[in-house]
Amino acid sequence: QVQLVESGGGLVQPGGSLRLSCAASGFTVSRYRMAWYRQAPGKERELVAAIRSAGYGTNYADSVKGRFTISRDNAKSTVYLQMNSLKPEDTAAYYCNVILGFVDYWGQGTQVTVSS
Repeated sequence: QVQLVESGGGLVQPGGSLRLSCAASGFTVSRYRMAWYRQAPGKERELVAAIRSAGYGTNYADSVKGRFTISRDNAKSTVYLQMNSLKPEDTAAYYCNVILGFVDYWGQGTQVTVSS
């Protein structure tokens, strides 16, 4: 069955970096758009970054452009989110997402806290 397992979150100081990983199984990662979302307490879940199926590019929320990079290792069935120059407002639970045949799949999330 489809599984998405996030890892790599933690506590980091403002200006620091983290790399999140999303290990996928049950489908071929390269064939689908993969995305990272985040949700802060009291706020709606929002799209952070997405990477389209092979060769069709990426897109980012305006708030993370130039700081975050989404990438994919098809051989490892893993999607990454490199986060640099982190700000306190980046604090949230981060979720990996894929849509297969009109069904939304989510991982369990990984917490990112940016604080001094």
